[in-house]
Amino acid sequence: MNLLSVGASYRTAGVGTLERLTIAGPDIPAVLHKLVAQPYIGEAVVLSTCNRVEVYAAVSGFHGGLGDVCNVLAEQSGIGANELAGHLYVHYDEAAVRHSFRVSSGLDSMVVGEAQILGQLRDAYHAATEADSAGRLLHELMQQALRVGKRAHAETGIDRAGQSVVSAALDVAADAFGGDLSGRPGLVIGAGAMGALSVATLTRTGVGPLRITNRGAERAARLAEAYGATAVEFADLDAALRDADVVVCATASTEPVLTAARLAGRERPLVVLDLAVPRDVAPDVAGLPNVTVVDIDGLATSRRTMPAAAETAAVEQIVATEVENFLGWLRGADIAPTVAALRTRADEVVTAELRKLSARRPEFSEEQRADISRTLHRVVQQLLHSPTVRVRQLAAEPGGDQYAALLRELFDLDVPHATQADAVPEIGGQA
Repeated sequence: MNLLSVGASYRTAGVGTLERLTIAGPDIPAVLHKLVAQPYIGEAVVLSTCNRVEVYAAVSGFHGGLGDVCNVLAEQSGIGANELAGHLYVHYDEAAVRHSFRVSSGLDSMVVGEAQILGQLRDAYHAATEADSAGRLLHELMQQALRVGKRAHAETGIDRAGQSVVSAALDVAADAFGGDLSGRPGLVIGAGAMGALSVATLTRTGVGPLRITNRGAERAARLAEAYGATAVEFADLDAALRDADVVVCATASTEPVLTAARLAGRERPLVVLDLAVPRDVAPDVAGLPNVTVVDIDGLATSRRTMPAAAETAAVEQIVATEVENFLGWLRGADIAPTVAALRTRADEVVTAELRKLSARRPEFSEEQRADISRTLHRVVQQLLHSPTVRVRQLAAEPGGDQYAALLRELFDLDVPHATQADAVPEIGGQA
């Protein structure tokens, strides 16, 4: 099986396309089952966030696997295959490993260095584990990607140089109030992961008094209690909006929560940060007087999302080292079936010869036959020991896949999935 990563992000698609591609949490298990039911896909993990939707898959062939992933994404989103193709990036084998490590370390995030992606990737991995769609290859990839992300944040200043998406949005919002949001009344709509991050960031920034509303009142109440904020009923949203200067929308609603009718008639400035995908703010809100809307598209072009070059270079070096380590493991893992097939072939040869000996020398006792069998097996195992240990070492080095191929050729070994019938050169697009 080979690694394949297919996705769309804020780099390749606008919010409108990402809204259609986004896979809600409750729908992910069904999508995972649909993916692994495809003929070329053996394992799958789906990562769906506010600014990216990606499928990581273990596939038996590049073209077949890519077609399977695209078909599922097209069916799920309702976007035609031709239109969808223009927004997708594709990474294969080594490039897929590198991409996953860059994603986990925050290098591919809209706000470079933000740490929220680690939690999102962990949730995606757990969902795949629960759905039993992650096998040996993706288990290893996800575990290593999470470790690389933690290492990047622990060993470099990437998260000090970068910010969360919420922090970047608040920087943009501050411009509307002379650069300072302290003491400005705030409202957070939504109490999920992004809502909680928004509350924490607003509190740290000095926005207040702060109110929280959510369709599930209990979750809003818990979040408000944790940060000294006030929970308001979702039915009282209009009243809460009238008192706010800064509003953060981060719900999982499939329809706009804030419309022009709801926000019309503002007499003082209001900044609305729409961090949801699909968008919480209807397009017609942007034309209202005294209302400023900042969304994912606006953040993507903000220079506030760019950290210092030194931090990104340090993380890129960590990623490069860890990619090579993973490829070494992968090459070693790939040769294991070939080594096992070689040992099986040797055992078959010994067994066949013992059977012939038994037919020629029926006078041998059972004890004598057992002694001969043990001796022959020991001799074969000793002969094979050094070559198989050495070939494992060689296979872990760059170009090591050649050694497995040579073993299969020399000993005429039939190893399932040892060769890739649908091989293509390495592909890696910028996401």
